[in-house]
Parts: sequence; C-alpha cells; structure tokens
Amino acid sequence: MKHGLSVTSARRSRRRPGRTTARGEGHEPRTSGKLKEDGKMTAETESDLRGAKILVVDDVAANRDLLCQTLETAGCSISAAPSGEVALQVARADRPDLVLLDILLPGLDGFEVCRRLQADELTRRVPVVFITARDEASSVMEGFQVGGVDYVTKPFQTGEVLARVRTHLRLSRLARMLREKNDALSAANERLQTEINRRQEAEQAREASQEQLSVYASREARRWGIAGFVGRSPTLRRILDSVRRLQEHERTSVLITGESGTGKELIARAIHFGGGNAEGPFIPVNCPAIPGELAESMLFGHRRGAFSGAHSDHKGCFELADGGTLFLDEISDMPLALQSKLLRVLDDGLITPLGATQGRRVDVRVLAASNADFLALIAAGRFRQDLYFRLARFIVEVPPLRDRREDIPLLVEHFLDLFGAEMGLARPGISIEALAQLEAYSFPGNVRELKNILERALIESGGEVRPVHLQLPGRSLSTRARPADGGASGSGSPPMPSTAADEERILQYVAGHGSINNTECRQLLDASMHHCWYLLHKLNESGQLKRRNDRRWSRYTLPP
Repeated sequence: MKHGLSVTSARRSRRRPGRTTARGEGHEPRTSGKLKEDGKMTAETESDLRGAKILVVDDVAANRDLLCQTLETAGCSISAAPSGEVALQVARADRPDLVLLDILLPGLDGFEVCRRLQADELTRRVPVVFITARDEASSVMEGFQVGGVDYVTKPFQTGEVLARVRTHLRLSRLARMLREKNDALSAANERLQTEINRRQEAEQAREASQEQLSVYASREARRWGIAGFVGRSPTLRRILDSVRRLQEHERTSVLITGESGTGKELIARAIHFGGGNAEGPFIPVNCPAIPGELAESMLFGHRRGAFSGAHSDHKGCFELADGGTLFLDEISDMPLALQSKLLRVLDDGLITPLGATQGRRVDVRVLAASNADFLALIAAGRFRQDLYFRLARFIVEVPPLRDRREDIPLLVEHFLDLFGAEMGLARPGISIEALAQLEAYSFPGNVRELKNILERALIESGGEVRPVHLQLPGRSLSTRARPADGGASGSGSPPMPSTAADEERILQYVAGHGSINNTECRQLLDASMHHCWYLLHKLNESGQLKRRNDRRWSRYTLPP
C-alpha cells in the first residue's frame, strides 16, 4: 500500500492475484462466464482490470477495505487515502487510471477534490467515479458538473462496482489511444505542412533567384550592351556584324573563343538580349567551378531521392534556362562523361533529371565560350569532336586588346563616362600622358583589365585621371604620389585590390554582420569615404545590397 493507506494488516499480507509464492505457485485466473452477482468475472473483465491503478478515497476504513479487497482480487493495483488532502497528493504522485471518490469527506469534500483533480494538468484526464450514500438527483448532477464520469451508491454491490470501474477504464484507455493517434496525426500533418512550406519557400527562393539573375543580367546588358563594343578597328566591326546576324537566328549554337577578359560573356549577353528570346532567362554557367560529382545534377537537375542528400526535386540549369539562353563559359573544362550527355541534349532537346524515368523537352539556345585550343584538345582526346562541331555552328573569335590598340582611346572614354555617371562626377577626363601610358601597355587581362584600371584611377582622382592614378603592373608604386585621402600606398607595397575584391569583402561583411554603413565600410577596406560611398551605391544599384534610410544614416543590407 502507498502514501499512508488506511487498510488492515490482513490486507497487507494478502497475496495479490498472479503473484508467485515462494514455492512457485501462481494465482489461477478466473474463468467464469459473465459478471455474476457474487462478483465473479469473465476472463475479458479481468483482463480489463488487471494492472489498472485505482485510487480509493473514503474516510471510513471499512468501506476502503471492502473496495480495496474487491479491486485487488480483480488484479488492480490499489492506493487508498482517508481524506481529500491526502488523495490529491497520492493522485499527483501515482497518476492513477481511475479514482473512486467518496463525496462526504472531512475537510475537502469529494466535489472540491474532483474540481482540483480536473484543474491539475497531471490528473485532469483521470476519470472520477463518485461514492455516495445518496442518489438524489441534485447530488448526482453536481457530481457530473464538477467533472465526475459516474457514481456508485452505498451499500456496495460488488458486481456493480467492478462493472462500472471496468467500463470507465476501457473508455479512458480508448480516449487515450484516440488522443495518441490524433497527436501522431497532428505531428504527421505538421511535418507534412513543414515540408510543403519548405518546398514552397525553396521554389519561391529559386524563382526569386532566377528573377534577380535575370534583372542583374538585364542591367549588365544595358550597362554594356552592344555599345560596350566600343572601337573603330575592322576586327571589332566584323564582330558586331556577326552579333547582329546571330540576334536574328535564335536557334543557332555559337562558340565564342578568345583570351580571358576579351569580352566573351559580353558577346553572349549581346546576342541574347538583342534577339527574340530577350525576355527569357540568361543563365551563365562557369564550367570549371562545377564539382565533378554534381555536374550532371547542376545541368540537368535531379528528383528527390536520386542520391544521398537529394531531399527535394532540383531544377538544373537547362530547365532554368528554358525559353532563353544557357551560356557555358570555359566549356573546354567540362568532363568527357558530361560532354556526351550534353551532346545528346543538344541533338534532341530532351533532358532527363537524375532519378527521373521520363525526359522533359526544353527550348534552350546554347552559347559556349573558351580560351582553349580546341583542335589540340580534340587531338589529345580531352574534348569530343562531335560536340565541338555541334557547338561551333558559328564561331566568333575575339582578338586580344593588344591587337586592336586603336580601340583603346574610345574604350577609355566609354569607361570614364560610365563610371563618372555612377560616381556622380562631372564629365571626367584623362591627361595625354596617362592615355599614352595606357596605349603603350600590353593589357594581358584585355578589356576587363582596362576597365578595372580606369575604375580604380577615377576613384583616386575624383575627376581627371593622370599617370599618378594609374596602377599598371610592373610600375613601382614609389613613383606614385600618396593619395590625398590618406589611402595606403608606398614603395614595395602590393597593388591595391580591385573593386571586385572590395565588393566581395563588403558582401561577406554584410552576410556576417547583417548590415554595413559608410563608416564601417571605411574601417573594413581602409579606404576613403568617397570610395566606400561609390562601392555601396554600386552594389545597391546592382541589387546585391538594399539601402535602408537616407544620407548619413544609410545602412545597407542583403535584399530579402
């Protein structure tokens, strides 16, 4: 017995049904038919009662003992309490399956005890059966109103007590099973809804990424466009004529060759945005940057479960570029195994994502670029000849800048106008001496290098670019004047980083800290206020950062 139970010593020594004696003799199960008036039970009745934890609350010891004896004989585990206060303590500790509760108790009566049991989170689901010497309607109704499920009257009829207890134990167990199933169903629904929300968010993020990419590409096309091909050389004029013709032939694959920095991607963008599919997406892919094990998934997509870690469907670059253009930069670095699959897609226009059983037709124009010698790669067995001919239906060869030096002055003027407008400067210029140095330079980085040199020079000059503002490799920085804004320079110092590197540092800072302002940017880059304002303004205009507030209180965050 537990918690100060008031029972006779004879009950304490009584063997419980089913308990094995020292000689190994067990209690024999009752197998009589229906519940008889003498209290005998069916096997079904006993199975419902066996092991059930019952709390008996009665201040009369004889009543407690009679109920305890009856229920113990049926196989129940019994706790008893002589008062309402003790009953509440026992109920919290034992968490019984059912409570037999006398109404007339010293101190807290049965109704108040039931109210408190119902108010306690630990016991509010325990069924309470009242014990009463009266069966007046008012007493019965009050018992139901405070939370009781049934009542038995004194003097007790053994069969009635066991039948009511058994019935409410069964109902309680069924209710508990139903709650557990409902909880499991709710948890499954919540997991399902979470997965649905995650997929929707992923799809929205992917669509937003596509939209942002298209917006960025559109801005870049407007910023460079075909006007970006500034110059008067015959070679450039032939390239522009080819671009205009290719804009009219939207199905033709194009291979663009030339050194790094000559503007191969610019040509691809000009072909796309000047053609009939300009409203479609332009998806650039840097082939060397794709991990070999993910290359097929990146290009053609995969279905959920296609491989370890494939937790959802993923659209590949071909599917993202459907209705537009896929630009494969440095395609010469594509693995051979992937080259054969690319050739098949180019031939029939069908992509089959990893894990999919059926292909999907896409309408994609493929433009490719490389600075490699394809004939040498084919001879070495590193590039498929049939893929080369499939891509090279039209070849655009872009010469290095050193082979068209007559275009340098016009390119300089173009970039100065471009950056001057972005920086809010009056029409900037360049001295004769500075232009002569640029015309004499070999530009191993081609047009991209010229662009970066002029951007940096205009930041430092704030107006007219002079030789002191140019940072040409091989030139000693000791000959350069120290910038008026206190920027770092000096003999033996490495060249200042490009604006692209500064922009990357800013984006990394914002990703880690949430936002940045001009002061924090100056401390991060150790650069002038004007330089930092220009970079932040540039990133905001390109959509890579979003400005909050205005003027001196401006802060920049990543776009939502």
